[in-house]
Amino acid sequence: MFNYVLAHTEPEPDYLYRLWRATNIYMLHGRMASGHLQGRLLKMLVQMIRPKNILEVGTFSGYSAICMAEGLDDGGKVYTFEINDEQEDFTRPWIEHSPVADKIAFIVGDAITEAPKLGIAFDMAFIDGDKRTYVETYETVLTLMKPGGFILADNTLWDGHVTDPAYDHDQQTMGIRRFNDHVAQDSRVEQVMLPLRDGLTIIRKK
Repeated sequence: MFNYVLAHTEPEPDYLYRLWRATNIYMLHGRMASGHLQGRLLKMLVQMIRPKNILEVGTFSGYSAICMAEGLDDGGKVYTFEINDEQEDFTRPWIEHSPVADKIAFIVGDAITEAPKLGIAFDMAFIDGDKRTYVETYETVLTLMKPGGFILADNTLWDGHVTDPAYDHDQQTMGIRRFNDHVAQDSRVEQVMLPLRDGLTIIRKK
């Protein structure tokens, strides 16, 4: 079924296919990269929302940042933060040699402390960082969003672990559960959780 879905989705650009392959060959946990289906969705959501500034928390190999940058209008920018400086040697060349390099600012550092220093009001954000601190990341990001802005949160089903008692003591699973409950009870936003890939929650700031 998944192959059928991909066959009826906009093709993955060659550059992104090569990045996906390299990510899975050279990086631990390569499946964390967004991939074909989610990447095309991110691009289309950007084209629908038409943000000027996008904040990404968790660059990883740069796949999702490039996808979002593809959808931006002229003058738009993705500010993507990666806290793990060991990934820079892999990720930076892939971003800087991409067709949309001029639309991406790749910053190594903790978005929770560094993003507010940019002084930018964001129209859209993509949270895909440390699952243990999703609530803290969300609270920071929400303060930086314009009213009506959209936050996308990845991995909100966490391989189904969010409903599995066997993972009641796993810190990452507990972080995702806290986040999901926190957003569901947050009167400042509207949200829809989609069972896409590993779970994607779309959140709109009122």
